[in-house]
Amino acid sequence: MKRTSRPTAPLLTAAVATLALGTAGCSGATNTLGGGKALNAADLRLTPTTAEATGRLDTVNWLLEDEPDSLDLDTQGTSAGRAVLTNVCERLYQLQPDMSVRPFLARKATRPDPTTLVLSLRDDVTFHDGAKMTADDVLWSLKRHADPDMEQADEFGNVKKMAKTGPHEITITFKEPDALFTKALAGDAGLVYHRSQVQAAGAEFGTPGRGDACSGPYELTSWKSGDSLTIRRSDSYWGSKPLTRQIVFRWASDSAFVNALTTGAADGGYAESPNTAAALAGRKGLTEHYGPSTASLALIPTERGGLKDPAIRRALSLALDRAGIAASGYGGLVQPWATPVGSGSWGYAKPAFATAQRKLNAAAPARPDAAALARAKKLVQSAGAPAEPIVIGTDASQGRTVIANAVRAALQSIGLVGQIKTVPTAQFEEFYSSQQARSEIDVLVGDWYISKSDPMGFYDNALSDSPNNWVGFKSRTYDSTVHQALRTLDDGARARLAVRVQKEFADAAVWVPVAQVPSVLVLKDGLTGPPASQAHLYYPWAAELGTAPGAAPAHQPQEKD
Repeated sequence: MKRTSRPTAPLLTAAVATLALGTAGCSGATNTLGGGKALNAADLRLTPTTAEATGRLDTVNWLLEDEPDSLDLDTQGTSAGRAVLTNVCERLYQLQPDMSVRPFLARKATRPDPTTLVLSLRDDVTFHDGAKMTADDVLWSLKRHADPDMEQADEFGNVKKMAKTGPHEITITFKEPDALFTKALAGDAGLVYHRSQVQAAGAEFGTPGRGDACSGPYELTSWKSGDSLTIRRSDSYWGSKPLTRQIVFRWASDSAFVNALTTGAADGGYAESPNTAAALAGRKGLTEHYGPSTASLALIPTERGGLKDPAIRRALSLALDRAGIAASGYGGLVQPWATPVGSGSWGYAKPAFATAQRKLNAAAPARPDAAALARAKKLVQSAGAPAEPIVIGTDASQGRTVIANAVRAALQSIGLVGQIKTVPTAQFEEFYSSQQARSEIDVLVGDWYISKSDPMGFYDNALSDSPNNWVGFKSRTYDSTVHQALRTLDDGARARLAVRVQKEFADAAVWVPVAQVPSVLVLKDGLTGPPASQAHLYYPWAAELGTAPGAAPAHQPQEKD
């Protein structure tokens, strides 16, 4: 599993510290802010959906935080491209707003044995050019995704064979049971293209001026590079028709994103960074909705060794003021958290994961009390303080700067010395990919999210042979349990294994979790329908966008029948 990140900047950047947050819940009604109301522990609750839309619209202007590099997600898998293309292209499985997955273009799936997956395909699907989707198109698409030069190739590492085994059937054989493969099919590994259209476009597929080769509720109608991208409802769509006829995408970031929404130049967007969400909270005429996401903030120890001892890492976790970080660094729009992956990963067995999360809070308190600090000092005394200062790697963004300062303060509170190394953002991103760059720091103020709604999509990062296991954590028990979980097809049994895995990860403090980061949907008053969760990157959110019952924004005429 490789790190998944937004293309334009670190996942989390500066935040406007205008709101307050205590320990927040993870379920409940969508939070709607207005009139400058400040967030508190009772306000920020995550829900996957917004109210169902009933009214039609002609055109909606939608904001992205960057222009897509390409609409061929096999070659350029960015969140901007996904946010557009998920309304245009469809997948064999579909990620739902609640982060569960279900068969989609695959009508159903069966497993005659643990290493075989048989996909029965729908026979009523048509591409936008009118051609029927065939098993040949599906098999060709899967093999394209599996090509070693493509973005999704790593999802097929356990695949032994893929074959057409009937007019509407594909059979996939694995080297060993694979519990996460169907979740990959709800992501970019499951996209189905019309083979002849992609082949005709060649290297230009996914670029401005080319068609989409897909079967979704919207068609790509224009892409004016540097200006806008437009999708329009497909009149021949095989499924339910969207309420909104046309979506026009433009892109802006930071203050430009905020200004476009507050002035009415745009009707909605998913705010990728808490600073943007915080700046928009309480603005008249806008509604914010917070949904589950897999994203997290975490402190990632490096190979350099200043935090090599797990006792020192546990002591740091006990002493860290996560609530202060949330309020001061991220505008109250992140939540103190005890694991390194957000609650959006709980695509199944939610009660089991929620219970396990609560049990881990003692080792990762939202705000350390005297007892936590006493335990932390005892750990340091037993392990012995590092001889050199612990160097904290960050960039100059407000959020990371606040975290770095909080880490230094936490270290000082337990008798250790911290030193902050601030680098430009471009250089900061090199820390993730270059061991040489990390040789100058002991811990990285990191961000992370995974595409799969399963905690096991994250915990392979701490396997003994994982390139993301920078600190060199080694445990035969951990490795064995992770591999067992990845082979366990039953959700309940896999959840029990995942809970054991995260407990061992937390006990060793392989990473020091800081906060989970919700998905944030901003809509002009009167609009509703799209999911608020991270599913918007893989689910056709625009197909559910429309007006709330009894609402019709004055600037936006409703479509006439």
